[in-house]
Amino acid sequence: QVQLVESGGGLVQAGGSLRLSCAASGRTFSNYAMGWFRQTPGKEREFVAAIGWNGGSTNYVDSVKGRFTISRDNAKNTVYLQMNSLKPEETAVYYCNAASYYSGSTYRPNHGSWGQGTQVTVSS
Repeated sequence: QVQLVESGGGLVQAGGSLRLSCAASGRTFSNYAMGWFRQTPGKEREFVAAIGWNGGSTNYVDSVKGRFTISRDNAKNTVYLQMNSLKPEETAVYYCNAASYYSGSTYRPNHGSWGQGTQVTVSS
């Protein structure tokens, strides 16, 4: 399995920006497509964004298109999520994941490969 550690969360005002990072170790990072998800209490974990193994393919949930950007640096074994124009309803714990399958339009998480999450709080 790939071990994942998220960082970069925090408190930000509505309209602000944050950059999340996810550092990977274990298996060869560049073999995996990667994804970001988020979860609020009482709700299912929601897909946010995904990126192919070489960064050539990305996919986003409609609600974040144009505001969030996923990227990766395979030399640093790290995937990023740049979040701009944040909204209060996007307050959640954000998780990264190494995919079990990714086609460019379909992302299937590897449920054995979640980080501990990083809290993002957007104040109104």
